[in-house]
Amino acid sequence: MRRIGTGDRIRALGAMSGTSLDGVDAAVIETDGETVFGFGESAYRPYSEGEREVLRAALGLWEGPEVEAAAEVVETAHAELLSRFENVELIGFHGQTFAHDPKGRGTHQAGSGAILAEALGLPVVWDFRSSDVRFGGEGAPLAPFYHFALAKFIGASEPLAFLNLGGVGNLTLVDPSFTRPEAEGALLAFDTGPANAPINDLVQARLGRALDEGGALAAMGEVDDAVVTDFLRHPHFFRMAPKSLDRDAFADLSAAVAALTDADAAATLTACCAASVAAGMDLCPTPPARLLVTGGGRHNPVLMAMIAAGCDCPVEPVEAAGLDGDMMEAQAFAYLAVRVARGLSTSAPGTTGVRAAVGGGTLSRPGELAVALG
Repeated sequence: MRRIGTGDRIRALGAMSGTSLDGVDAAVIETDGETVFGFGESAYRPYSEGEREVLRAALGLWEGPEVEAAAEVVETAHAELLSRFENVELIGFHGQTFAHDPKGRGTHQAGSGAILAEALGLPVVWDFRSSDVRFGGEGAPLAPFYHFALAKFIGASEPLAFLNLGGVGNLTLVDPSFTRPEAEGALLAFDTGPANAPINDLVQARLGRALDEGGALAAMGEVDDAVVTDFLRHPHFFRMAPKSLDRDAFADLSAAVAALTDADAAATLTACCAASVAAGMDLCPTPPARLLVTGGGRHNPVLMAMIAAGCDCPVEPVEAAGLDGDMMEAQAFAYLAVRVARGLSTSAPGTTGVRAAVGGGTLSRPGELAVALG
């Protein structure tokens, strides 16, 4: 891989497999790790139901045969999807998060970037979160530095917020008046609470569906306000930002809605997600001029309406700013991969609570694994 300098355009390919366990997103961007110059092609590879079952069996685990089987699924799916792309110089591979305990055992993303580098014949940056955790950070969220670059790309002049609604929700407040993302005050980021994960788990368990398509089930239900009130008593909502969550940190939500009808349970879980976003907005020291929503949750009109009702600023899908909400996290790891290759930071105290700005990620090149095994 050629040496990358300021202003050098590199076509980087990023991949993301989120906690919703739906599949793998992959996207190309052109960047020098600071400025976003443009966007390339993208693709999606869904997990089969059998693959999802293997992945679900590994949730919350750190090691063992279930994790090994799940890692193989992750690596195979990524290799299959990423091999479709041409004329890229570097890959950013996030892996699949199975456990996240930054103040305890650490953080665990399954899948080997070294194996992918061998399979694809390209350098791969991976294991983005471990360095941040070692230096006292939460290890998440990691997209904020990319959100900062996107705020510059769209020409934002006022503070704005990006809300990602994947399995877990996370929010980034960006002040585009700063020149660098690691500067104090440029970014504030944190996980807001559960987003699509409990809703997806509910409809999968009760109806055998992957998700509440278009919020149709929630639209037919009534919200149980007592469940939402109790949900907001969780210790997470009393912590200051930055802060992060494991996918199953709110596992008791399923029990809380167990006695409700399918529609009422879906409506209540959707309202919990919206309430967590409203609580997150209260943590912003500067009210954002707009809230741009990315991730699968923006396709749920019931959820979007609930979030808008709890916010004092316009709530819009990121497409309103000319961005791609389906591929933003994949793009983020392409961007971060270039930063790692250049030795730039990928997180800061305002995004993960790390003690100082730190660069995360391991760079694996083709041939290194064969040498190590030989």
